[in-house]
Amino acid sequence: MRLHRLDLTAFGPFGTPQSVDFDELSAAGIFLLHGPTGAGKTSVLDAVCYALYGSVPGARQSGQGLTLRSDHAAPGTRTEVTLELTVAGRRLEVTRQPPWERPKKRGTGTTVEKAQSWLREYDAVAGAWKDLSRSHQEIGEEVTQLLGMSREQFCQVVLLPQGDFARFLRADAEARGRLLGRLFDTRRFAEVEKRLVERRRTTEARVRDGDSALLADAHRMQQVAGEAMELPELAPGDPGLAEAVLAAAAVARSTSRELLTTAHCGRLAAESAQAAAERALEDVRERARLQRRFADARERAALLEERAGDHREAQARMERARKAESVAPALELREAADTEHTRACARAARARDLLPRRFADAGAAGLAAAARRTAEELGGLESARRGERRLAGLVAERADLDRRERDDEDVLTETEAWLADWEAVRAGLRARVEAAQEAAARAEQLDGRREPTQRRLKAARLRDELARDLEAAQHKALASGEQAQAARAHWLDLKEQRLNGIAAELAATLADGTPCAVCGATEHPAPARRVEGHVDRETEERALTASRHAEERQAQDERALGLVREALAAATAEAGDTPTDRLAAEAEEGEENYARARREASALHPAREELRQAEQEHERRTAAQREAAVRTASRVGHRDRLERERVALEEELAQARGAAESVAARAAELEELAARLTEAADSVRVAEGTAERLKAADGRLDEAAFRAGFDTPRAAADALLDDTAHRELQRRLDARQTEEAAVRAVLAEPDTAAAAQQPPADLAAAERSAAAAAERLRTAASAQDAAARRCAELDQLSTRASDGVRRLGPLREEYDRVARLAGLTAGTSADNERKMRLEAYVLAARLEQVAAAATVRLQRMSSGRYTLVHSDDRAGRGRSGLGLHVVDAWTGRERDTATLSGGETFFASLALALGLADVVTDEAGGVRLDTLFIDEGFGSLDDQTLDEVLDVLDSLRERDRSVGIVSHVADLRRRIHAQLEVVKGRSGSLVRQRGYRPSGRLGSGDE
Repeated sequence: MRLHRLDLTAFGPFGTPQSVDFDELSAAGIFLLHGPTGAGKTSVLDAVCYALYGSVPGARQSGQGLTLRSDHAAPGTRTEVTLELTVAGRRLEVTRQPPWERPKKRGTGTTVEKAQSWLREYDAVAGAWKDLSRSHQEIGEEVTQLLGMSREQFCQVVLLPQGDFARFLRADAEARGRLLGRLFDTRRFAEVEKRLVERRRTTEARVRDGDSALLADAHRMQQVAGEAMELPELAPGDPGLAEAVLAAAAVARSTSRELLTTAHCGRLAAESAQAAAERALEDVRERARLQRRFADARERAALLEERAGDHREAQARMERARKAESVAPALELREAADTEHTRACARAARARDLLPRRFADAGAAGLAAAARRTAEELGGLESARRGERRLAGLVAERADLDRRERDDEDVLTETEAWLADWEAVRAGLRARVEAAQEAAARAEQLDGRREPTQRRLKAARLRDELARDLEAAQHKALASGEQAQAARAHWLDLKEQRLNGIAAELAATLADGTPCAVCGATEHPAPARRVEGHVDRETEERALTASRHAEERQAQDERALGLVREALAAATAEAGDTPTDRLAAEAEEGEENYARARREASALHPAREELRQAEQEHERRTAAQREAAVRTASRVGHRDRLERERVALEEELAQARGAAESVAARAAELEELAARLTEAADSVRVAEGTAERLKAADGRLDEAAFRAGFDTPRAAADALLDDTAHRELQRRLDARQTEEAAVRAVLAEPDTAAAAQQPPADLAAAERSAAAAAERLRTAASAQDAAARRCAELDQLSTRASDGVRRLGPLREEYDRVARLAGLTAGTSADNERKMRLEAYVLAARLEQVAAAATVRLQRMSSGRYTLVHSDDRAGRGRSGLGLHVVDAWTGRERDTATLSGGETFFASLALALGLADVVTDEAGGVRLDTLFIDEGFGSLDDQTLDEVLDVLDSLRERDRSVGIVSHVADLRRRIHAQLEVVKGRSGSLVRQRGYRPSGRLGSGDE
């Protein structure tokens, strides 16, 4: 950055316009800015800062810029600062006007005009200035981006202020941190610290929520366990809470299990007592049962004695039945033989009825011989039956050949008809594909034209609308201008009338004994009188206010007119002179053509797919045609072989079937006849055998009845009992015998007899004792179940608590990690031994760079004696990281910068300021700073040190830099030839410039 020219008007102490030519001053490399105290040397630097950033350094910026106006300026002169400079290869001119409180144009009082800014750039090709912006914000952003520095950085790097770096040398770590933080913009590191603190709070809240849930589970466990569990006196988030809750849960589970064991033992004791009571009840019940059993046996024995006669008659009846049972087999055999003979005769008669008449009188042997002859004839027809089945297969095969031949003929006919139109179909499909491709290309071209056409149409419509607005704005601006001129003429007329009658207005304020404001006399013998139509001050001020309002409306309408003209020019440049209707028609036509092309292009894929399917169909039909021709040729020989075989089989079968319709029908007739002959022969043979067995059964029956003692077989049959009567009689006899045995057994039982001798059993008392024991068992079981449920609930809650602790583990680890990082970056952690915050750590690195850069010049200024070093030692109980020490090469000791003398402090501060300028310049992206200002401090140097300091400053010219020194020291005016002197006076300050001449003569500039 290099400054060229600075123009001041009504700024600070400068009431009249002043100009500073920095090009002339910078030619010498070093120039002096001097003048009496309060003349306005610092105001020159403030003007540079205000031109660039719209504000001045430090506390001098107040009142929204109203305090920047010179008190010496004329009321109608507006404050203005113009700075011409080169930065980043661009020559710029920045003009700023702060807010201006001026008298109202109408009426009394004042009004505040807003601040204004202009930014222009010199176009070397055109040789003229071009406007860039009139926006405060845009100009500020543009300047900050070009310089790469904020206002604070600029004031520290370019405008080295009075005493700031001396205080920086003596300041503590916190003060140095604030300054370096503004210069190097380390807010992002502070944001990192803040972010870590917020994240620590968030994770801590989540850990507290998890601990709260864990405590809730602990309270539920305490409700379940009762006095067996004591909760830890810890709050959510306290260390060791999870371990304490798990330990208390373990104790509660152990206690609950002990209670469960005790309840189990109680239940076992109750079960034993209940078992003993049940055994006693069973004994009483058994004794009562035996006593009832003995009494029942005595009653049954008496009843048996009463029924003894009936028992003897039943025994005699059973004896006769037993004798008849020896004849029963012969009776059953004779009855079975008779039944069998009857059935066999009926079956033989039915079989003979199914045979031809020639077999009516044949015996069993004749029927069997006829069946054998028929079977032999049936066996001879088997070969003919196979031939008949083969003939049916030949007929079916011949029909299949005919069917397939017809199918192939249909295929050949259809294929020939389809292939005849193939070339025309393929050509049509290919034409459709090509037409769709051309439509797609056309649609793509039309799509590229749509956006420019719509843009021109939109601009044309805006152009038409703005043209109408322009005419209205012109009429409005013309009317407001005429109104403003009329209002101003009216105000001037009233002002002239008031001035003409001002004597009468002053006379109205005179009083006897009061001096006249004009002549000073205390007597007023002939005061002027107001004439008719006199204009007073209020009337004039109202006219002035109306005139100013009219001028403001005129200016506002003129600005609005200018905006409309600019917008109209832009719209016209975009749309041209083509009418809007024509552009709209062109846009509509373009949209229709585009839509039509899109519709035609959408048929591309279906057309390609249809062409592919048609080609596949052509291949399939061609192959089918070839295959059908091959099959037709192969069927000719096969048909001849089948015909010869059919003729031979028909001749053979005609001989075999005889009068029957077919061989199968003849075979069925023979099979049926053979079966009937066989069945008839078997039936006749069976009937003859049953007749012989019936005759033998009659002889055996007569012999059995005689041996059993019966006169006739009929008597034996009457004595027999059927199964039901026999079972009933035997049951009665057996029941009598069983009852007698049972009664004798019961009466002979020792236990029953002994029980009969004992007193009657008290069953109710035994049942009451057993019920009481059962109630005690239920109580013990309930206690055990409650203890078991308690253990189960505690196990479930403990498991859930353990799961919660496991889930909370990673979150707690995250909290510990974040808390450790937050404490480390904030400098409060024990791991951060030097208590250094992250931002301070970064600034410490920057301070090391600044100290290294400053040492290069400090060693030259101090003849190699002093070196600046950075120290990260802690000062007292404060934080470390931003310490600054000086190493004295004469003593070899390192000491604090506060021990330097006044002159040493100055050149150390100067070296530090120059080093800081280099580091901040590099930090700002390497923006070159060709102009620097140093404010005061040279009076504390002796001649030798002053020469060395000036040599260092003069060496800056090697880097094509210029340095402006602001100082009162008279010796500097002798040493430095290029000077800018600020002279103060009653009407404001002036600047006098003396340029550099190679011959050593001083050049005098204009005031």
